[in-house]
Amino acid sequence: MAHPKRKISKQRRDKRRTHYKCEAKTYVVCPTTGEAHLPHRAYWHEGKLYYKGKVVIEKEVLA
Repeated sequence: MAHPKRKISKQRRDKRRTHYKCEAKTYVVCPTTGEAHLPHRAYWHEGKLYYKGKVVIEKEVLA
């Protein structure tokens, strides 16, 4: 197995990791329901599953 010949300094290690950043998720607002959700994903709103502004599934209520 390969082993490093010299110890990599903290400064060099941290310079390499500068691009690993945490980004806030972007949300879009549905024109049909006005609900904020992740883009390209289905979401539940008032017992109905929406995707692209259309109802995909309605939740059944058992009596």
